Amino acid sequence: MSDAAEAIVRVHRREWARLVAVLGRRFGDLDVAEEMAAEAFAIAVERWPVDGVPPNPGAWLTTTAQRRGIDRLRREVRRDEKHREALMLADTPEPLGAIDDDRLRLIFTCCHPALAPEARVALTLRLVGGLTVPEIARAFLVQETAMGRRITRAKEKIKAARIPYRVPSREDLPARVTGVLAVLYLIFNEGYLASGPGTEAIRADLTAEAIRLTRLLRELMPADGEVAGLLALMLLTEARRAARVSADGELVTLDEQDRGAWDRALIAEGHALVRERLASGRAPGRYQILAAINAVHTDAPDARDTDWSQVLALYDLLVRLDPSPIVRLNRAIAVAELDGPEVALAELAELPLEGYHPYHATRADLLRRLGRSADARAAYDRALDLAGNTAERAYLRRRRGQLAGAE
Repeated sequence: MSDAAEAIVRVHRREWARLVAVLGRRFGDLDVAEEMAAEAFAIAVERWPVDGVPPNPGAWLTTTAQRRGIDRLRREVRRDEKHREALMLADTPEPLGAIDDDRLRLIFTCCHPALAPEARVALTLRLVGGLTVPEIARAFLVQETAMGRRITRAKEKIKAARIPYRVPSREDLPARVTGVLAVLYLIFNEGYLASGPGTEAIRADLTAEAIRLTRLLRELMPADGEVAGLLALMLLTEARRAARVSADGELVTLDEQDRGAWDRALIAEGHALVRERLASGRAPGRYQILAAINAVHTDAPDARDTDWSQVLALYDLLVRLDPSPIVRLNRAIAVAELDGPEVALAELAELPLEGYHPYHATRADLLRRLGRSADARAAYDRALDLAGNTAERAYLRRRRGQLAGAE
């Protein structure tokens, strides 16, 4: 038996059950999951003897099977409406042939303006991004059952309204790009800091795929400032990945990270995009401002050199566009650096974020800085109750243990 064949046998014994479970959760059908897993192993039998066994066989199989599943989904969705769609296309604008990537094309298709904005994003994250209902619910800060109903209603709306699954025309893009950007941003965020328990702290496959798709979107819409802004934001965030989790598996906060481990090529590319948008003279959008904030952080050689006044000014600008509680929470962190933790704590008291663990982690840190150990301990406990990421939980436990009088 060849080395590749032996590897396939070993991987089959070790990975089969996990692979079927992952695919079953994603596609909701264990029979289909087993078929896709079998197809992935069949492809491995063909390719591994030629290309060599991949460094991470399990990840290779998962990616291969999921791509097969997406292809199956697209074929099945289109089969029922094939004849009607052909008739529709005769009366619609020329399809946009520039979208050559299957996944980006499907994202644009799902982000149909007939659906409510949040429903578009949630449905696309489920069908295309591969996120689970609990992961999507955490991203939207809603209950899992509510998110499940939202996704179901979106599917029903597509069926009832007979919304065609087709490549959008160039004229369709402006009406859909906002939803597409939101999908890509949330996929990236789930990879940047996975929200569920029992998963890797950082899912590099998700961040890499989000960046890849955003690069394609940038080629497709080079004049769109928010597309450039989102790409810059992703690059500047991804540049810090190697420094974000310690060897012990603990999250490392921005102020404690080894900046020598940051990817300088990604930072340079992100900074160039930010400068390009500033030079355009046009009013920046949400993603452009977030990218500019990250540019300030990555420009500082040391955390003590951070220009917090500039960060706060950018957050003030962002709040005018997006006065959401999460934006205001992040703004309060900058306020704490300039005006002190007590002022920031007062601002946090106004935010309706009881079920959001970063809110309690931020409160805990501010209370710790004020010497209010008992209150800080309670806030850390609440953050730990809500947090699912293992690296983040390790960080919170350590900080809680450092409080005066900690047990």
